[in-house]
Amino acid sequence: MLIPMDTALPAPEASQLAPPPTALPAELLASTVFVLARLGFAIKARAIEEFERAGFNMYQYSVLAMLSEKPREAQATIADALQLDRSQLVGILDVLEERGLIERRRDPVDRRRHTVSLTPDGKRQLVRLRAIVKRIEESFLAPLDEKSRAALHETLLRVACNYDCRFEAASDR
Repeated sequence: MLIPMDTALPAPEASQLAPPPTALPAELLASTVFVLARLGFAIKARAIEEFERAGFNMYQYSVLAMLSEKPREAQATIADALQLDRSQLVGILDVLEERGLIERRRDPVDRRRHTVSLTPDGKRQLVRLRAIVKRIEESFLAPLDEKSRAALHETLLRVACNYDCRFEAASDR
């Protein structure tokens, strides 16, 4: 059915609009762990969506980021640092290598090991993925000024260090 251009559709009545979401209970809002978990889920969902739109996933980003700091890393070290099953890491590396973003070589000292490094294309792609992460971070932290962001980051690192020793190196920077 065609509607003439000069015919306006009636605006929906207030009763037809979706009701605003119900507020969370005070008990949940008072729980820091609950708030962190909900934000974590929201951030993760957004990151998954944005990385997929760019043709990547968070695991691939994590590997590229790690290799940017440790240019020639053993596969086993990458798996352990990112807490990935070693066979899972092999699949991630296969995809990154097929796309020309990493290079694997036999370790000349220990022929059983492979070292992994970023290619120039991998470095360029990492810059694009970092921009996605920055955009997500800016969106979620928009209500905070720089001083509040730094304080939040420091506090979260302290909590993370107590939970997982891998965060200690980050807190020393």
